Amino acid sequence: MIRYSLVSIALCLILNSCGDKSLTLVKDGSSAYAIVYDAPTEANYRSAELLKSYLYDISGVHLDLVDENTPHNKHKIYVGHYKDADLDAHHIKISAVEKDIYISGGSAEATKNAVYEFLERYLDCRWYAPGVDDIPERKTIALPLPLSYSYTPEIKTRTVHSRLFYSDSTFAEKHRVTAEAFPNYVPEGRVHTFHKFMPEASYYDTHPEYFALRGSRRLPTQLCLTNSEVLNIVKDSVRALFMRYPESTVVSVSSNDNTQYCECDNCKRIDEEEGSHAGTMIRFVNEVAREFPDKTISTLAYQYTRKPCKTKPLKNVLVTLCSIECDRSAPIEDKCQDFANDLKGWGQLTDNIRIWDYTTQFTNFLAPFPNLHTLQPNIQFFRNNSTRWVFEQHSHNPSELFQLRSYLMAKLLWNPDENVDELITEFTNGYYKEAGPFIKTYIDTIHAEIQKHPDFFLFLYGDPSQAFDTYLNTTLLNYYSSLFDEAEVAVADRPEILKRVKEARLGVDYAVLEACRKNSHDAFRLNEDAKQLMENFISTCTQANVTLMNEMGYTVKEYGASYLNSVALAMRPNKASGKPVSLLTTPKKYANEDPQALTDGALGGSNFYANWLGFEGNDLIAVIDLQSREDISSLTTTFLQVTNHIVFFPKEVRYYGSIDGTNFTHLGTVHNSTPLSKTSKVNDIKTFNLDFDKTKMQYIKVIAENHKKAPVWHNASGLPSWVFADEIIIN
Repeated sequence: MIRYSLVSIALCLILNSCGDKSLTLVKDGSSAYAIVYDAPTEANYRSAELLKSYLYDISGVHLDLVDENTPHNKHKIYVGHYKDADLDAHHIKISAVEKDIYISGGSAEATKNAVYEFLERYLDCRWYAPGVDDIPERKTIALPLPLSYSYTPEIKTRTVHSRLFYSDSTFAEKHRVTAEAFPNYVPEGRVHTFHKFMPEASYYDTHPEYFALRGSRRLPTQLCLTNSEVLNIVKDSVRALFMRYPESTVVSVSSNDNTQYCECDNCKRIDEEEGSHAGTMIRFVNEVAREFPDKTISTLAYQYTRKPCKTKPLKNVLVTLCSIECDRSAPIEDKCQDFANDLKGWGQLTDNIRIWDYTTQFTNFLAPFPNLHTLQPNIQFFRNNSTRWVFEQHSHNPSELFQLRSYLMAKLLWNPDENVDELITEFTNGYYKEAGPFIKTYIDTIHAEIQKHPDFFLFLYGDPSQAFDTYLNTTLLNYYSSLFDEAEVAVADRPEILKRVKEARLGVDYAVLEACRKNSHDAFRLNEDAKQLMENFISTCTQANVTLMNEMGYTVKEYGASYLNSVALAMRPNKASGKPVSLLTTPKKYANEDPQALTDGALGGSNFYANWLGFEGNDLIAVIDLQSREDISSLTTTFLQVTNHIVFFPKEVRYYGSIDGTNFTHLGTVHNSTPLSKTSKVNDIKTFNLDFDKTKMQYIKVIAENHKKAPVWHNASGLPSWVFADEIIIN
């Protein structure tokens, strides 16, 4: 083991600072240095090799790589752990003693981190994306003195949910983040595990008492956490998982992804005693954790269990606190005070907290989502409240400004106090080259614009249409497009960079495409121009390997086909366009509850915020007055499905016609050709079209039959289901 005296280090640093102002590692194709690694440690040897490789890439000079027992007469770059320095497992240190350099860490991982920090901090290496590096070329490498850097990251486990890191572990290492979402977890027990331990198909029919009591009925939404048999089955399941994966140290014992908790007398009594529904959860998880004292049992403080209870989690219980409800337009401490208080409350109960934060719009991966200004204050807030494990749930798949967001979050998890504006500028100039200033202007502008609207709620499950009066208004969309026009011109002769710029532009183009759906401005219409923009959008996505539009699995291909269908519908004549609509049932919340949403020419997209009229637990019954008798032979209504949000296609749609508005004739029924099931597409759009012999009618009645409630197998079993309808087309 390499050892040196802290006193001698301090003395030599003082001497160096008074003498030479730099150390020259390489000059004119030669070096007086060798790299020395810790002989017993293979990991440190690999870190030393890494340093050697980069020094060669920069200077073209091969430095000798030797262990500490090999005699030589060169100055030394020591790579390894130094016992006398008393570094903890995460501590890194870079220093110079006389002419020798020490790159050290308190563990093999920390030593590797120290090498990357050295390369980045002192040799200006940058890694923007897998395969996109900025490694300088220098004939001379001189390090400024004094050389003294010491750092311990306060966030010990850092994860950015991005495939850039998961698919390239070396890229993850460069940014000091994990290369997997759940390090050390049992693969089959990572999150939302109740249904995995006790599947509805295996237990519900024979033992309904194992599941949540909701009203007067047991439903397989959650488990009954005061049932002793449930506890035994879960313990056995956890034991089996640890036996199957002995190298894993963590398993999640956590709620399913819904808020349908058990309301039986025993569960209710405990939750009332505890002042939180987390009470039954923590008591249950503690009992599981007692069985496995050498393992970690993770659970969720999520939605209904987010508020801290009174019972302290055991030392081997990891509480994963989730910020899913928070407004992303401003820092959590400013606009999500309840969550901030919950973090502080859990911090009084345990120091074993993992933050599960959210950083993208899951309903629209490619939508502009101006939250970059919130990342640093949020991560600092987590750090300041003793959080040592942060999971930033980004989109995993490509999303708006995907490479920049992945880069920025990794940087801030490693050092939450970095200068964010400098990081963004560094990235945009390095990744987009001459186009960088235009993209940086776009980023600055859209973030400045959202901050002009402090009442705007930037929602993880929102839609760009919500911002068409604010940061995505017509004037701004035109300006953003012009910036990307200039960016493309700036790199027109650099195909690879141009490809990156076009990918960065997808967010703005997507917002423009969605603005065209509303047909509310001459500049944005569902016409041939929108069709061409969509074709360009699909082409860019294909080249950039962007395949998904949202977390529900809605593909770019499906989006494109649906959008082009919308263009075709919009360009068709429609006798219902602008005609008055009367509702015989009551809509709720969406499209301002305005019945004219069904004939206003604005077509809905894949999210229910965009131009859809919603009915919760009741049928849609609408009457359109054509204001004169018209020959008609075709009726079409479009519906949305988002099954995880209890939005289902109607069972059937019945069409009726009338001359006088009182006596209606049944024109036909269109049944749902893909009835609801466990395997139904999560996100889809379907037209219910009826063709019939030409007849004269003035009034058309549309009845769309709602399922009324989610089926028993659904995670929202028993809750009212929705029907969302869009434009009614009559010809």
